[in-house]
Amino acid sequence: MGRHLRRRDTVIPTTSGASADQRLVPHQRRATVMSNSWEIKNRLCDAVNAHDLHRVLECYSPDAVLVGPAGVAEGYEQIAWYYEHLFKGFPDFHQTAWFEVACDEPAVTEWTITGTHMGPLLLPDGRELEGTGRRITVRASCAAHIADGLIVTHREYFDQLELYSQLGFGLTRIDGSTV
Repeated sequence: MGRHLRRRDTVIPTTSGASADQRLVPHQRRATVMSNSWEIKNRLCDAVNAHDLHRVLECYSPDAVLVGPAGVAEGYEQIAWYYEHLFKGFPDFHQTAWFEVACDEPAVTEWTITGTHMGPLLLPDGRELEGTGRRITVRASCAAHIADGLIVTHREYFDQLELYSQLGFGLTRIDGSTV
C-alpha cells in the first residue's frame, strides 16, 4: 500500500499513481535561500491563497512534517494530499494573517481563514463530511521552523468546535443527549 497520512488513531491512504518524486516534487526550486522566516511564510501564504500546489511545495523541505487537527503529513506526497483536500473541500479557501510574532524562529502567525465548504472534509473519527455549502470564518495560528530557506516543521492550530459548529454540528453528551 502507498504512503499514509497519520491521524491520532486512523491511517488515511494517500493517492499515488506516480511516485512522489515524479508527481509532487516541485520542478524548479528557487535558487536563493530565504533571508528570513517571514519571507518563506509570506510565500507560503501567497501560494495557498492562489491554490498553487507546486508553489506550496516549494516552501517545504522534502522531508518536512505538517501537523494539524486532521493528522500528521510527512514529506511532499502527504503534504500535497493535505493541501489538495483543503482546496477541494473549500474551493474559495483564503487565509489572512493579522498578527505575526516578532521573532524568526519559530515563525508564528495568527490567521483568519475563510471559505465555503463545498467538498469532503476529514472528520476526527476518520469519516468525511460531504460539502454543506456553508461559509466558515475561523481564527487559526501556526508555528513553522525554517532551515536553509525551507519549512521543516509546520504546526497548525484552530478551534475545531468553532469550525464544526459553523458547518452545522452540535455537541452530543457521552450519554447521547444533545447540549
